[in-house]
Parts: sequence; structure tokens; C-alpha cells
Amino acid sequence: MNGLLTDLYELTMAAGYFAAGKHEETATFELTIRRLPKNRDFVVAAGLHRAVDYLLNLSFTEDEIKYLQGLPSLHNAEPGFWDYLAGFRFTGDIFAVPEGTVLYQGQPVMNVRAPLIEGQIAETYLLAAIGYETLVASKAARIVHAAAGRDIIEFGTRRAHTPEAGVLGARAGYIGGCAGTSNTLAGYLYGIPVLGTAAHSWVMSFASEAEAFERLQRLLGDRTVHLIDTYDTLEGARTAARLGRPLRGVRIDSGDLDQLSREVRVILDQAGLTEARIMVSGDLEESKIELLVKAGAPIDAFGVGTELTTSADAPNIGAVYKVVAIGNTGNVRYPVKSSPEKHTIPGAKQLFRLPDHDVLTLATECISGAEALLQPVILGGNLVQPLPNANQIRERATKALNPWPVANRPMEHSPKLTALIEQVRGETPK
Repeated sequence: MNGLLTDLYELTMAAGYFAAGKHEETATFELTIRRLPKNRDFVVAAGLHRAVDYLLNLSFTEDEIKYLQGLPSLHNAEPGFWDYLAGFRFTGDIFAVPEGTVLYQGQPVMNVRAPLIEGQIAETYLLAAIGYETLVASKAARIVHAAAGRDIIEFGTRRAHTPEAGVLGARAGYIGGCAGTSNTLAGYLYGIPVLGTAAHSWVMSFASEAEAFERLQRLLGDRTVHLIDTYDTLEGARTAARLGRPLRGVRIDSGDLDQLSREVRVILDQAGLTEARIMVSGDLEESKIELLVKAGAPIDAFGVGTELTTSADAPNIGAVYKVVAIGNTGNVRYPVKSSPEKHTIPGAKQLFRLPDHDVLTLATECISGAEALLQPVILGGNLVQPLPNANQIRERATKALNPWPVANRPMEHSPKLTALIEQVRGETPK
């Protein structure tokens, strides 16, 4: 994994740590949700798979080291630092909440316990990996909830910020409850159901809409879904009805989706195609879907792209990555940041989930009858066990989201954590 995929200051700090003899000093960093995204009462954690892949394969090539040696900011780095980077590997421990877990503001996602430089260099990538997929999984959960049992199909790759983001967005959307994706690579990599038939260009490439529909039926058989709004939606529905089976359904991509779906349903039913499904799409998000559902529109599935894959209404998350402990057992100090609205809580921590509230504790504590959410993922630089697949993660998320999680779930600090906070507060330089 490319060691340069980080911010420069991670590497300048690494060189400084090395010069100060701190490169072997153990540190614990914590990735925490400082602030929830806009319009979110909670988030659905995702992206751990990328974080793990990054840490297990993180290294620096000879060419990358030569590039770094040419940067003015690193001209004063000690010669031994470059040898250190040449042999760089992640050797630390990772404790993280499983993907598909519901989290609230102020709750930790991951603890990284490693030599100081190893933990520092990882900051940028881990924040990006966890942040993006968590945003999309959380958005997907809201959209799926609004659909009230109707399928949500993710097809946002063409609107994603990069094609690669489209693949990751498809995975995160599936974790959040989407029934499938249009992204073929996501289907191949993660075992996600892949769905899709034809676009308006298919219809427009034939001399008539009827010929386009007939050709599509020859190709797709009972998987056929006709896109009926290229010219006139109701005429398109009538054409599809005349051709009859094999037919899985029709899709409407524009216009008054409520009224059109009702009229199209009548046309299909009168032709005896009562089993044919109606799917709609076109700049949809949870509020529009909720209105259609509440209105009783006869819609069986929604296709959602841009709003989902970009998490358009909340495109960033206030996650932070801060050092919370330095040193080994028996000789640990607890650095804290005390600036207003950006203060940190000292010590490696555990998050326990009880039926009606959560408890944030020191990592060494246990609470009987509660679920410890931060679980070992990497120990000593090695993966503890294979990570769950996308279907298993989706199942976890589905259970966590049913019933729909409450806003402002109570979270308390354990007495031992409270005592440590008070102790460190009294020791913090003013």
C-alpha cells in the first residue's frame, strides 16, 4: 500500500519523532466521532475493511523514499530515518467497532495502539476510509427506512467523486440496506446483487420504442425492465403492456412520479401484468421517497444515485484521530487537547452497549451483561481473524437499525474514566 497516501505533516512528524528517539515509543490513537453529520441522529460504521487492508500492506518503496528525500520539509531528516522507512511495516494493534454498528456523537470507532510513528502515519488514510463509507452507509439507512419495505437500488457510480468511490459507495449502500447496486465491480468484489437493464440511449438507438423493448426482452427474458419515459411515459407503458411477458417491470425516470405510477399501474393491471413491478428514479432522496410512500403511490422500488453515493445533504463527518495515551503499562502519560469544542478524553477506551444506554470506560474495564463494541481486529501487525463479508455486515446493520435507533442515546462515563479525566485535567499545563 502506497505510504505516500497521507498528508505531508504525518511524515514530517514521523521524521521528528525518529530524531527525538520516540519512534519505538508506544502510543494509543483514537478515531472518534466528534460531531455527527448534519441531519443525522446517528451513523452506521463502515470502511473498516479498507483500513485493515491499508495497515496490513503499508510500506514505502525505494522511489517513494527518494521522492521524500527531495522535499524541502524533509531535508534535515536523519539518514537513519530513510532506512527506517525502507523497512516500515505496521506492527501494532487495532481495536474497532464492527462495520454495521450504530454509533453516536462522542463515541470511538477505532483504537490504534502502535509505535508512535506507525500510529501517526496512519491518521489521514484511516479518517478518509472510515469517514466516506460511514457517511454513505448512514445515508443509505435513512433512504431505506423512508422506503418502508420497498427496495432501494444504488446506482450512483456515475455521480461519485471518482469511479473508485462508486465501488466503495455501492458496498456502503448495501451495508446500509440497499437491495443491490448497478456497479458490476462492486458485485464481483463484495458479492452484492447487481441490477440494471438499459438506458434511454437504448430506446433512442432503435427506430421505434416497440422495437427497442422487443429486443430487450429477447436479451433479458424475465429480467426485463423497460425504461418507459424516453418519449411519453404512458405510451411507453402501453407499448410494454402490448408486448407482454416476459417482463419483470418498468422504470419511470422523470415527471410526476406519484401520478404517473398510478396511471402506469392501471395500464399494466388491465393487460393482466399484475406481477410487473414499477421502479422510479430521478434525483431521489429520503424526503421525496417518504412523500411518495405516504401518498400510497404504487411504487415497488426506488433507484437512488447522486444523493446516496455522495451523501449530498451531509458530505462530511466530524471524525477525529487523536493520541490519548503514550507509553507502556506502568509508565503511561495521558496527553489531552483542552481547546474549546475540540477537547479530547484521555486514555484507551472501550464502549459498552446496554439495552437502553451506552457506557464509555477505560479499555481495561468490563461491564457484565453489556456488549463490548471495540473488538480486536489486528494484534501485533497480524489480522486476528478474517473480516465478515458484506452480507454478514449488512445483516448486523439491519438488526441494529430495527427498531429504528433513538436520537440522543444516553452515554455515561464509568467512574474510573471520570477519575482519569479529573486527574489529567488537574495535571494539564495551563
